[in-house]
Amino acid sequence: MTWKPDVTVAAVVEREGRFLVVEERVRSRLVINQPAGHLEKGESLVQAVVRETLEETAWQFVPEALVGVYLWTQPVRSGDTLPGRTFLRVAFHGAVTRHDASRALDTGIERAVWLSREQLAAQPARLRSPLVMRCIDDYLAGRRFPLDLLSHLTSDTVLSSLAPSSQTA
Repeated sequence: MTWKPDVTVAAVVEREGRFLVVEERVRSRLVINQPAGHLEKGESLVQAVVRETLEETAWQFVPEALVGVYLWTQPVRSGDTLPGRTFLRVAFHGAVTRHDASRALDTGIERAVWLSREQLAAQPARLRSPLVMRCIDDYLAGRRFPLDLLSHLTSDTVLSSLAPSSQTA
């Protein structure tokens, strides 16, 4: 059996002590998560978090820093015969600019809301995963890494980096 973690991105957005989160339906449960989702073929991690935030909240997200990279495996649920899924989450901090209240949200997303850390911590059973609080706590602890820490290599960028330099030694 091949092991393939799901690569996901998440946005950590704070405004006046509250965080932008979504309420979403997952297996008939209403859970809370950051705006987050899967990396799609051909897009960079930064492109993915901008797209996912827009699709899930109708807010335009502008990434400013990397908060962290997290590897988490879901616990096996009662009655499951397969191991839990593993997620590699790349979390970004940034700001939101425009909001399009008329935009339809992604399937499964009930609404986007702004909640404080205390409001989130008061309802741990509703959090989609422990990654929700971990990302917020890392953000609040001041964890910020420059976006240029990430490299998005394509065949074009790799080929251009192999071309002879026009500078002489």
